[in-house]
Amino acid sequence: MSARGSNNDGHVQWLPSDGGWVLQLHHDWRGYAPDKTQAAPDRLTQGLITVDVARLAAWDANLPSSLWALLGPLAQRGLALDISALPAAVRAPLRLALQAQSQPLEPARAEADVSVLGVIRESLSWNELRTTVAFVGELLLSIGRLRQRPRVFRLADLLHQMDEMGPRSLPIVGLTTFLVGLMLAYMSGAQLDRIGAPNLIADVVTVGMVRELAALMTGVILAGRIGGAIAAELGTMTVNEEVDALRALGIDPMVHLALPRLFGMLLTAPFLIAFAMVVGVLAGLPAVTLVYGVSTPDYLHKSMLALNWTHLWIGLFKGTMYTLLVVIAGCREGFYAQHNAQAIGLATTRAVVKALVWMVTAACASTVVFQSLGY
Repeated sequence: MSARGSNNDGHVQWLPSDGGWVLQLHHDWRGYAPDKTQAAPDRLTQGLITVDVARLAAWDANLPSSLWALLGPLAQRGLALDISALPAAVRAPLRLALQAQSQPLEPARAEADVSVLGVIRESLSWNELRTTVAFVGELLLSIGRLRQRPRVFRLADLLHQMDEMGPRSLPIVGLTTFLVGLMLAYMSGAQLDRIGAPNLIADVVTVGMVRELAALMTGVILAGRIGGAIAAELGTMTVNEEVDALRALGIDPMVHLALPRLFGMLLTAPFLIAFAMVVGVLAGLPAVTLVYGVSTPDYLHKSMLALNWTHLWIGLFKGTMYTLLVVIAGCREGFYAQHNAQAIGLATTRAVVKALVWMVTAACASTVVFQSLGY
């Protein structure tokens, strides 16, 4: 037996069921909007509300707003809604509306602590750890979903990200690692020359740059150049509700936005780090030859003797890990940016600081682990 809502046009029908009510949608809903006479019955105060679309003939983009006009007042009363039968493009905006109804947006903090100590303190909080772990898990799951809907992932986006992270980052990475290698050669030479061992400068520079400094300096540079840019781009899209619009269209934002950046960094990072290693090692030549009297062939020969596969793969592994942390920090802050005027600036700053903290922590932990294993 139908209840109130089965009016003359027959588009809406409220039916009682075991433990709740069923909202049946009928006919063609293209351009249709329900009126007040089709609202929920007054005696509908408890139970589960299930939406049935088996008799729905056709619909358009107006359906989510029309359904919310019927279901919104029920959600405000705290009634449970089952919208699993709706098409994905209709479910997504309704779920967002329900989340906003039950979990209002957090008000912007008057003063956000974006210092290193503030970020460390926040990163160690339970809510932050849970959110970050959940984001990383969602990012990993999106890789599995990529196989189901590969068209959402655009090759043009991947190539664009690879160009930004690779060739366009070469000048600043090369300049930074050159100066670091030059400084390392000069400072180590000042100590080794005192004991008559300037030939060992090549060993110090090669092992230091290949194993640790090239990877770390590349990560630091990319944290400011790439991590901040990712957070700003995704934060702008979040504030402008473009990410919500993608979900409403049935497009997975993680696959469409995060994975091109993650894969772009994963493909370009080893080459960028190898370039930084070469530049850093060669940067020791001016100091060694002009100040300490070591010939160029001797320096290069000693560098080749000091270099081995263990130092090389550890340096590449660490550098790739650091750069992936940069992308994760940028995406995490961009997707979770708050909807206020300060959101973009805060997301950018926090992404850079958080990436640096994560990298230093990972560098210390990995060094201890590799040394303990004898590498």
